[in-house]
Amino acid sequence: MTYQAALAYLYSFADFEQQPSSAYQAEHFDLRRVERLLHRLGDPHLGRLTVHIAGTKGKGSVAAMMAAVLEEAGFRTGLLTSPHLCSFRERIRAQGRAISEAALADAVERLAVEVQAYHGNPEFGKLTTFELSTVLAFMHFQQTDATAQVLEVGLGGRLDATNVIPKPDVCVITPISYDHTEVLGGTLGAIAAEKAGIIKPGVPVVMAPQAPEARAVIGRRAYELGCPIVDVGRLRWTQSERSLDGQQVVVVQNSVGVQLEVPLLGRFQAENAAVVVATVRTLREQRVPLTTDHLRGGLARVRWPGRLQVLERNPLLVLDGAHNGASALRLAEAIREELPHERCTIVIGTSADKDVSAIAAALAPVADRVFATRSEHARAAAPETITAAFRALGVANEAVDSVAEALTLACASVGPKDMVCVTGSLFVVGDALSALGKSAMALDLTGSDRAVDMPGGVLK
Repeated sequence: MTYQAALAYLYSFADFEQQPSSAYQAEHFDLRRVERLLHRLGDPHLGRLTVHIAGTKGKGSVAAMMAAVLEEAGFRTGLLTSPHLCSFRERIRAQGRAISEAALADAVERLAVEVQAYHGNPEFGKLTTFELSTVLAFMHFQQTDATAQVLEVGLGGRLDATNVIPKPDVCVITPISYDHTEVLGGTLGAIAAEKAGIIKPGVPVVMAPQAPEARAVIGRRAYELGCPIVDVGRLRWTQSERSLDGQQVVVVQNSVGVQLEVPLLGRFQAENAAVVVATVRTLREQRVPLTTDHLRGGLARVRWPGRLQVLERNPLLVLDGAHNGASALRLAEAIREELPHERCTIVIGTSADKDVSAIAAALAPVADRVFATRSEHARAAAPETITAAFRALGVANEAVDSVAEALTLACASVGPKDMVCVTGSLFVVGDALSALGKSAMALDLTGSDRAVDMPGGVLK
């Protein structure tokens, strides 16, 4: 089987990323079919240290940070994240490197035999693309002799395919905000209940700072299941130094402080680093051999493309997948506080199920001009929907058919002290990386993507 044939096979199943189901019920997302398939394959999801991460914002960044720390400590680490920026391969990584085309094709060929056997009597319903992707990740982790795995929930938590681990070593819940409300519920409490579905009896929980409604739901679930819980909102963290290369973060937990170098921008990444500090200390209490040096070393080399990623300077070119109103507020905060510029031009495209008005309200105060566009993804919102939201707020804007064209127009319109920010969704960020010929950045988390001042750059 070729790589392209493998992708075609995976996408031939129900793909709720392309067409999300409004009925988030067990008849559509039944974990028993994933468990049955994994058992047919020899249970490749079991037998290694597991960090399971749910949340609305920051779960991918926390996952990348945790994987880097575990690798620094000598674990052979598997990392499962979604969605991808440029290549499906990014979703499944071993030691920071995306699964190869050949390895994915071989795994899909083996998987297809068992899928066909299961579908001969699909007792718990037909498998989906995301479920198969999750199973493939476990197969790859087994093939690469992974000793630890970091799993980012795809959607929700309770019924997510990653929730087949019977007893992870720690459950992490990052900040919860309004997103996928048509699927997860219209209140923070309802959304938090779905995210808290990853909590297992007796398993420690690390909870990022939450709104009171979400915090109450998570705390109650942890109490019911006898889980110790660490509320990161009770820790203290500060950004001691900031530059376009990253930041120094000081995190204090139980009167013990640690200073960290984090090559990721934004106050929200300082908060994510605090979540990782709490998670590492929680694992250490279970005699997992993690030290402060492992924490420092892992965070110092973490990479996570598409999140306040500076591609060029003079003028600045920044990519950030701020996909909802809360994330857009964090991006606006970073634009004001951490990204020096005279004028800010925003290239933005969103998914059709997002609250475009909330995103526009967050970004309008920092935007001098907006180029609204759409990604190649099936769920992309029409650019005219976005221009209408910004026009209502008095921001100059223009609708453009493609990300590549919007990026070209934006870059041509700015001066050397200005800034272009590409945002709205990770799908748009991925299209931008591809248009700039930089899609390889998303495949390998072990290298360096530092922006440099060079003649003949993208904006020149």
